[in-house]
Amino acid sequence: MEAEVARRLAAILCADIAGYSRLMEMDEQGLLARQKKHRRELVDPELRNHGGRLVKTTGDGMLVEFASAQEAVQCAIDIQSAMRERERAVDQAERIAYRVGVNLGDILVEDGDIFGDGVNVASRLEGLAEPGGICVSDIVHQAVEDRIHAPFRDLGRQRVKNISRPVRVWQWTPEQVAPPPPSDLELQQRVHFARAPDNIQIAWASIGQGRPVLRAPHWLNHLDYEWRSPLWRPYLEQYARMCRLLRFDQRGNGLSDWDVGEISFDAMIGDMTAVVQAAKLDRFALVGMSQGCPFSMRYAAQFPEQVSCMILFGGYIHGRKRRTDAEQIKLHVLGEAMIRDGWGSTNPLFRSFFTSSFLPDAAASIAESFDELQRNATSGENALRIYDMNGDVDATEWARKVRTPTLVLHCAGDRVAPVSEGRLVAKLIPGATFIELPGNNHIPTAGTPSFDRYFDEVAAFLAEHNQ
Repeated sequence: MEAEVARRLAAILCADIAGYSRLMEMDEQGLLARQKKHRRELVDPELRNHGGRLVKTTGDGMLVEFASAQEAVQCAIDIQSAMRERERAVDQAERIAYRVGVNLGDILVEDGDIFGDGVNVASRLEGLAEPGGICVSDIVHQAVEDRIHAPFRDLGRQRVKNISRPVRVWQWTPEQVAPPPPSDLELQQRVHFARAPDNIQIAWASIGQGRPVLRAPHWLNHLDYEWRSPLWRPYLEQYARMCRLLRFDQRGNGLSDWDVGEISFDAMIGDMTAVVQAAKLDRFALVGMSQGCPFSMRYAAQFPEQVSCMILFGGYIHGRKRRTDAEQIKLHVLGEAMIRDGWGSTNPLFRSFFTSSFLPDAAASIAESFDELQRNATSGENALRIYDMNGDVDATEWARKVRTPTLVLHCAGDRVAPVSEGRLVAKLIPGATFIELPGNNHIPTAGTPSFDRYFDEVAAFLAEHNQ
C-alpha cells in the first residue's frame, strides 16, 4: 500500500555547519562533542520554544518545519546570536558556525518527511548564507519585517541551483546594521531577459536618460547586488546622470542563466548582440572595464556601424596566460587553485586573493562588499570557466581593426592588468587617447582623485563623441 502524501503551506528552515569536512579533519571527536552539547543545550530547546518540528538531520545539517515564518526566523536569530557567544573562546579557524536558510512555501509530506519546491529553495538559501548568518526568501521577509526588529540586508535576486526563476534574498548576520534605503535610480531599475543565440537567458537592465551607453560585462556582475556595493553604486549613479546606461550579467553569472554549455568569447559577443537587439539599440557608446575591454574591442571591430565611441578602463590585450612576464603566469595558476579549492569555502581567504589584487588600497567595507559580490555572483565552477577564458585572451587583432573613437584609462599601480597592457591597448587602436590615473586599485573608489578624474574625462568624451 502506497504511503499517503499530503500538501500544506509551511515555513522551512535548513541549517548546516559551515566548513564541516575541514573541521572534522582537524578534530573529529572534539567537533562532535561540542556539536552534541550545542544541540542539547541550545538548538533543540529553541526549536521546541518556537514550535519547530525536526524533520531530519543529515550529518552536519538539519531540516525543520514551522507553522509560522515569524517563529522560524526568530528561532534562527536566537540560535545564531547564542552560538556567537558559545563559540567565542574557540580559535576562529575551529569555530562551529551554522548557515541557515528560511523559506515559506508549499511542501509535500510523506511518512513524516517533507519535499517540494519550498524545501529546495530553503536549502539553496542556506548555501548563500554567511557562516553565522541567515538568508531568507522575499516572501519570508515580507511576512516578518514588521514583526521582527532585526536588520536584514537585501542581496537582490539570486540564481539558485535547480530553481528556474531568480529568488530575491535577504540576509541577517549578528553584526548587521540597518541598510541604507534604496535610491530612486535603484527603484526605477527593471530587469529584462534577452535570449542568446544558443537559447541562454541573459539578464539586462537600464537606468538613466539620454544617449545610450552599453557596459560590457566584467569580473563579476550582478544587476541587483551592485546597488548594495559601495564600489559599484557610485559608478551606476554617476553614469545615470550622464546617459542611459545599459548593463547585463554575463552568462553563468548574476541573474543570467548559470547552467550553460559554453563560456567563451564567441558566446559573450553573441550575448552582447542579443542585449543590443532586445534593447532596440541603434547606435551607442560602449564601455569596457577590465575583462570588458577585450569584449568591447572585438564588438566594436565587428559592428563599427553600431558603436559611436568606446571607453576602455583597466583593460588588457593579453590575458595572464598570454603575457611574457613569468610572474603573471604564476599568478594565473595560483588564481585557478584558489577558485578550484576554495570558492565555496566559508573562509574568505580564497576569494580575498582576488579582492586584494583588485582593491589593495580600498577601505575594508568596500573590500568585504566586493568579496561578497563574488560569492553571490556565481558558482566556483563558473568562476573558474570565466577566469580561464579571460586568462587565454589575445585581443591584438581586434584592437587593430577598431576604427571607433576610443578613450583608454588605466591606473598606474594596477595589479590585475599592468599599466603596460593599458598602454598597449591605446597603441594598437588607431587614434586612441591614453590617460594614466594615479593609484593602485584596479577600479578606483568613490571619493578618490582617480574616480573624479575618470568621470571628468568620460563626461567630456561622451559629450563629444556619443551623438
